[in-house]
Amino acid sequence: MPGFTLPRAVRTTRITRAHKISAAVVASASCAAALALTAAPSNAETTAAHASAAVKPVSANGLPLTAKDRADDGTKDQQLASSLTSGLKVTTVAKQGHTAKQAADRSADRKVIAAPKAAAPKAAAPKAAPKAAPKRYANNLDGWIRESLDIMKAKRIPGSYEGLHRNIMRESSGNPNAVNGWDVNAINGIPSKGLLQVIQPTFNTYHVSGTPHKLTDPVANITAAANYAAHRYGSIDNVNSAY
Repeated sequence: MPGFTLPRAVRTTRITRAHKISAAVVASASCAAALALTAAPSNAETTAAHASAAVKPVSANGLPLTAKDRADDGTKDQQLASSLTSGLKVTTVAKQGHTAKQAADRSADRKVIAAPKAAAPKAAAPKAAPKAAPKRYANNLDGWIRESLDIMKAKRIPGSYEGLHRNIMRESSGNPNAVNGWDVNAINGIPSKGLLQVIQPTFNTYHVSGTPHKLTDPVANITAAANYAAHRYGSIDNVNSAY
């Protein structure tokens, strides 16, 4: 390292006693200032200290906290936090349950709407009464008279079994093919025929619907003759001779 030498003027200047005293004073002042800075608290620390002294923690009733209160404070905080957490859980579970119930209700409603009630089974219609079998009549004089009487009753033509049978036996003796070839009608070319000896023009006029349109048919002959007698005599029962 190069050597350093004081200027000649400095080297030759003598340090007086006054100079020494001044230097000592300056040095003392510097040390005191340094100590003062070291000992003096900072603004931040001073503010914190003042704040600590000015604000003191108090309990819920407004009184300063005791050592026991400070010891229980952490436990109370934990209990409060736990209570709030439990409350939140219960509320959340309740809300979830409520939401689930609403969803189930909506689902049930949709099912009710989507699936209308099944229509009640229709009452079975009453069975129609079976048609009565056609009434059968014997193919003889008795059967012919009885069938004619049923038709006469339906057509409101008066007459009885006795009146029909009596006149048939007098006119033809019960022969449906009997023909009168000697009376005036036969002379005129329109002989009387059948059980009640009816001429063709009379049969055509008084023929009853529902019976064969044939002069010698037993039922048609009896019914037409009864219809003619009802118009002329009031009933076949009133006929006791040629008519």
